[in-house]
Amino acid sequence: MEQNILKKAELKTTKKRQMLLFLLQKHARPMTAEELHEMANNILPMNVSTVYRTLNTLTEKDILIRSVRQDGKAYYSLPKKDHYHRLVCDLCGKVIPIDTCPLSELEENLQAKTGFRITGHSLEFTGLCPECTEKV
Repeated sequence: MEQNILKKAELKTTKKRQMLLFLLQKHARPMTAEELHEMANNILPMNVSTVYRTLNTLTEKDILIRSVRQDGKAYYSLPKKDHYHRLVCDLCGKVIPIDTCPLSELEENLQAKTGFRITGHSLEFTGLCPECTEKV
């Protein structure tokens, strides 16, 4: 899978790029460069600066999505084919998917009013999970 993604984006297939893509696919959650470095470095030694450069390249080529959360950290993830909705704990980083789409009606209204063709969306609520709420 990783090779196809890189070839499609006209990027050279390297072991480090493949490793980062593999880790993001395997864990199926947004991760920071530091998390990815820690995991990848155990398997394929690389500098943290290499991880940042690689993530920036993959983001520029629209292979990855970069989002900055309220904790100020940048998180990287593979784009989902469908849109997603989730709850994210500010303390422990736990992610809870929301199965229903509360935005369908809003999306239809926005398209009708603006003529804008919406091709997707994402919704993320941040706060504290039940376990972290008990600790605070």
